[in-house]
Amino acid sequence: MEYLKQFQAHLDQNDLPSIVSLWQEYCLSDEIDPEETILILQGIKDSGLCDAFGCYVEQILPLWEALPESNKKHKLICLIFDTQSTNEPSLAELAYNYLQARYGSDPSFLQKIRLVGLREKEKFRSCISNFDVLNHMVVGNFFLHTGGWGAGEVMEVSSLREQVILEFDYVAGQKDLSFDNAFKTLLPIPKTHFLAMRFGNPDELEKIAKADPVKVIRQLLSDLGPKSAQEIKDELCDLVIPEADWIKWWQTARTKVKKDTLIEVPENVRDCFCLRSAEVSHEERLQKALSTKPDANTLIEMIYSFMRDFPSAFKNDTFKESLRAQLVEILANKEITDGQEIQILFFLQDLDYKEDKTKIQDLLNRFTKIEDVIQEIHVIAYKKRFLIEVRSNCKDWQDIFLKLLFIVDAAPLRDYLLSELLSAKHEASVIKKLEDLIDNPTIAPQVLIWYFQKAMNDTTLPLSDQEGKNRLFEAFFTLLHKIEQDATQRELVKKMHQFLSGGRYQNVRQIFQGASKNVVKEILLLSTKCQTLSDHDIKILYSLAEVVHPSIGKLGKKEEEDEGIVWTTEEGYNKLKSRIHQIATVETVENAKEIEVARSHGDLRENSEFKFALERRDRLQSELRFLSQQLNSMRVLSSEDIVTDRVSVGTIVTLQNNKGETTTYTLLGPWDADPEKNILSFQSKLAQSLKDLTVGAKCNIQNQEWEIVKIHSFFG
Repeated sequence: MEYLKQFQAHLDQNDLPSIVSLWQEYCLSDEIDPEETILILQGIKDSGLCDAFGCYVEQILPLWEALPESNKKHKLICLIFDTQSTNEPSLAELAYNYLQARYGSDPSFLQKIRLVGLREKEKFRSCISNFDVLNHMVVGNFFLHTGGWGAGEVMEVSSLREQVILEFDYVAGQKDLSFDNAFKTLLPIPKTHFLAMRFGNPDELEKIAKADPVKVIRQLLSDLGPKSAQEIKDELCDLVIPEADWIKWWQTARTKVKKDTLIEVPENVRDCFCLRSAEVSHEERLQKALSTKPDANTLIEMIYSFMRDFPSAFKNDTFKESLRAQLVEILANKEITDGQEIQILFFLQDLDYKEDKTKIQDLLNRFTKIEDVIQEIHVIAYKKRFLIEVRSNCKDWQDIFLKLLFIVDAAPLRDYLLSELLSAKHEASVIKKLEDLIDNPTIAPQVLIWYFQKAMNDTTLPLSDQEGKNRLFEAFFTLLHKIEQDATQRELVKKMHQFLSGGRYQNVRQIFQGASKNVVKEILLLSTKCQTLSDHDIKILYSLAEVVHPSIGKLGKKEEEDEGIVWTTEEGYNKLKSRIHQIATVETVENAKEIEVARSHGDLRENSEFKFALERRDRLQSELRFLSQQLNSMRVLSSEDIVTDRVSVGTIVTLQNNKGETTTYTLLGPWDADPEKNILSFQSKLAQSLKDLTVGAKCNIQNQEWEIVKIHSFFG
C-alpha cells in the first residue's frame, strides 16, 4: 500500500496539486487494490480537499468496472459518488443503471431514485450511499449515528412524510429524522454488527461473550476497528458484561485472546488489539518475535510463556529442532548471566537435548553464591526447579536453603525450602532462624507474616504451640508499628490488617483463647502503639480479650470513658461557652431576620437569597448541637488529673533529635490548641502518636526521629 502512504503524506500537507497528480498516475495502473483505493478515497472524503478533488475522481471508473463483484467494489462506487462534484449526466446514467441492476425489483425503486436526486439528475452526490440508507430503512433494522447518538433501531418509516423514527443507544426516547438528515448522519449496519447486537439484543451478546470471549472481541475489532484494553472495557463493561464480573471475565478473555491466531495482542497496555488480515500460527509468531533479537531476559520469558501456553506446537519436530538450535547458539554467548544460562538449560532439557543434565550439574559446581543466581531467575517455576537441582547436587544444600528462606520472594518457594529442611531433620536450625526474625521482624517482614499464617493453620510446625504463637503475635504488632508509616510497605500493612480482622478476628480469638492474662495485656499494649489500627479495632481487641480474661475489660472500659471526655483548661471552657452564647443569641437571631427578608421577595423556588439563608440556619444548628455535646462532655483539667510518667493530656513534652536540637509540645483540649505555640489538641493525630510514650521512647515526626527527654505538668 505504497500509494496510500503517499496520498496520506500529501493530505497531511494539504497539497491538492500533488494529490491530483498522484491520482492521475494511480488511475493509469493496470489494476487496483480495492481495499487500498477505498482507504485513499475515504481519506480524501474526510479531508477539506474533497470538493476540489471531486472533478477528478471519475478517472478511476474504468479500473473500478474491471473489478469482480464484491462488497468492496460496492463500497468503492459509493465513495466515488460521495466524492464526485461535477454531477455530469454520464455519471447520473452510470449511477441509475448500477442501482437498477442492484435494486430494480424494489417496488419503491423509482420513488427512491427521486429521493436521491437521480430523477432530475442535477445534484446527485452520494446518491448510491443514500439509496443504501433508504433501502435499509426497514422496521427492526439498525443504523449508526455519526453525530454520537450511538446505534439506533428503526421503529417507523414514513415515505409520505419522508421521515424515519428510531430509538438510539445514547439518547432518551424516540427520535424522528427527515430523509435528508438521515442521509447526512446515518450509516446502515447489519443486525449482526457489534453495536446493533449490543443495543438490540444485549442478553444474547452477553451469553455469547461468556461462552466464547474471543468471538465477541473478534467481532468488536472487526466492526469498530483496533481498540486498546481500556477502550474494549468501555465498549463491553456494564453494557454487555456486568461490572461486578468484568475483572474475572477480562482475565479469562485476555488469556484466550493471546492464544488466538487472528488477533494481534499489543505489548504495551495502552496500545491497541487489532485483527490480522490472515491467521498467523503460534510457531510463526514466536519465530518472528525471536528474529527481533530480544535481550536474554525477554527471550526467556517469551519462550517460557510459549512452552506453557502452546505445548502442542512441540509436536512439530522441525520447529522443535529450530528452537533448540537457537537456544544452543544463545548459550555460546559469553555475556549471559548464570541465572539466564541455567534457565536456557532447563529449556533444552524440556526439548530433549542430550547434554543438558551434565551441564546443569557442572554449572551448579561453578556457582559461588546460589542466592545471587536464584534472584537472576525470573520464571518462578524455574526458581523451584533450580532449588530442586540444588537439593539434589549440592552437599551444603541445608545451609543454602536456610539462607534463602529469608531471601526468596514467592511463598511457594518458601514452602518448599521449609518442607525440605524439616524433612531432613533441621528443625533446630529453622527455629534459630525464626527466633532471630521474632527478635527483629524488620529483617524480613514478608517472611514473618508468611510463617505466622502457616503456624496458625499447621500445629506440626516449629513455634506453632501457644507460646510460639504468642511470640509471633507480639512480633506482628512490633512490625506493624515500625512499618505502618513506610510507603513502600502499604500492601503488607493492608495484608496484616486482613490477617487481624479476617473471619471475624478468628486468629485473634484463637491466640487469646490459650494466652495468659499478662501475655494478652502485653499484646493489647503493643496494639495501641499502631496508628493504623482504628479505635474500633482496639475496642474489638479489648472485647475479645475480656471474653477470656474478664478483668481486662475494666481496662478497656476505663480507656473508653477517658476517650469520651473532652479535656480543657478554664480558658478553653470559657471560649466554648462564649461561642455557644454568640450562636444562640446573636447569629441565630440575625439568620431568622435574613430568612424573613428573603421570603418576602417571593418565588421561593428561584430565590437564591432564601436558599442561602436556610443553608446558614442548618450550619448554625449543626454547630450548636456539636458544641453543646462537647460542653456536656467537657472536664476542666486540674493538677490532680495529670500524670507525668507518660505522655498524656495536660503534659508538656520535650523532645530531642540526633543533632541535639530540642522542641516541646503541650497537650491540652481542642479549645486550647494553638499550633503556632506548639499547643496540640489531645485529639490530634500527632498528640495521639505521642500518647502513652515515656522518657527515652523514640517517635517519628515529619520524617525525623525524636527522643522524649522530659515530661512535666502544664501546671508546673
